[in-house]
Amino acid sequence: MKIVVQVKLMPGAEQAAALRSTLRTVNDLACWVSQVAFARGVPREYELRKHTYPHLKAQGLGAQAAQHVIKKVRDAYTTLHANLRAGNLGKPKSRRRVKAESKPIAFRPEAAQPYDDRCLSWQYDQQTVSIWTMAGRIKNVSFVCLADALKVLQQYRKGESDLIERDGVFYLIATCDVPEAEAYEPDGFIGVDLGIVNIATTSTGYQAAGRGLGRYRKRQLALRAKLQKKRTKSAKRRLKERSRREQRHVKNTNHIIAKTIVTEAERTAHGIALEELRGIRRRVRLRKPQRVTLHSWAFAQLGDFIVYKAKRAGVPLVYVDPAYTSQMCSQCRHIDKRNRVDQGPFICRGCGVVAHADRNASHNIAARGAAVWTAGRESRVPATP
Repeated sequence: MKIVVQVKLMPGAEQAAALRSTLRTVNDLACWVSQVAFARGVPREYELRKHTYPHLKAQGLGAQAAQHVIKKVRDAYTTLHANLRAGNLGKPKSRRRVKAESKPIAFRPEAAQPYDDRCLSWQYDQQTVSIWTMAGRIKNVSFVCLADALKVLQQYRKGESDLIERDGVFYLIATCDVPEAEAYEPDGFIGVDLGIVNIATTSTGYQAAGRGLGRYRKRQLALRAKLQKKRTKSAKRRLKERSRREQRHVKNTNHIIAKTIVTEAERTAHGIALEELRGIRRRVRLRKPQRVTLHSWAFAQLGDFIVYKAKRAGVPLVYVDPAYTSQMCSQCRHIDKRNRVDQGPFICRGCGVVAHADRNASHNIAARGAAVWTAGRESRVPATP
C-alpha cells in the first residue's frame, strides 16, 4: 500500500533562493515541453524525449531532471486524456471540454517537481536532505516532521519524492510503500452511511454530525466574501493568510472520523461496508443554493481515509451499491419513497417501524456488506459430476 508523507523543509536564505529558482526554471521548461507535445500531437514519451531532451540539457538541467520534466508533461497529458474518456470534463463540444483540448497544458511556477534517489538523498538521523538544484547540489537542508512520519520514512520510503512550494514554504512529499496488515475474518460488518447533515453514521451507533462543520464553512464563506469585497491590500493579505484553512480543517475532521470508525471495527473484529458514491455529483440535480453544499462535500476524501486506515489495520472493507438504502426498511426490507418522510425520521409504510433515517440506511449498508463478502468467498465453479 502506497501512502505519502509530507515533510517541511527549513532551508537557509541561499538554499531557499536556489530551490525557488529551480522550481521556476523546471516548470517554465515543462511548459515549453508541453507546447512541443501539443504541437506534435502528444507523441509517446520516447518520441517526446527525442524532440526536447537536447534543449533541456542546453538550458542547464541535469540528465535526471530533464527526464523527470519530460515524464511529468507526458503524465499530465495521460491524465487529461483519461479524464476526457471518462467524461469528467463534460460532453464533446462542451465549453469546458473544448477549453481543455484547445491549448497546451500549463504548469504553475511553484508546481511539484519529482525527484528520485539520484537527485535527492535523505539523512534521517540528522533530519537533513541533499538535493539537486540549478545552482548545483545543496546539502544539509533541514526538514521537520512528526516522529511517526519520520519512522515511516525510515522504514518504508520508496520511489520518487515531489518538491513543492506553498505560500513561500517548501515541502517534500515522499512516497512510502507500507505493507498491508493481514485481513482477519470479520464477525459481521459495520455499515457507514455518508451524508452532509450527518457526515458519517454507523450501524453501531456512532454519528459524526455535520452541523459544526457546516457552520464553519458558512463563516469562512462569509468572511471571504467580505474581504474580497473590500479589495484593499490588507484584505488581500488576510485572504492569502487564510487560504486553505478551511481545507485543512475539513481534512483533519475527516481523519478523526475515519480513525474512529476503523478503530471501532478493529476492536469488535468487524469489517466495514461503504457506499460506492463515485459520480454522485453528476447524477444529482439540485437547486442553485444547494450546489455549494454538495460540491464542498468531501465524501471521497473521507472514504479514502477509511480505506487506507483499514488496510493498515487489517480491517476487511467492501463497497456496496447505495441504491435505495435510504428508502428501504432495515427490518422488513420494504422499499417505498414515502418511507423517508424527512431528512431525519424514517417511518416504514410496510411494518410501521420508526427509526433515524441515517441509522436505518447504515443497517442496510451493513447487511449488503455481509452479502457482498459472502458472495466473494463462494465458488462459482460448477460442481464436478
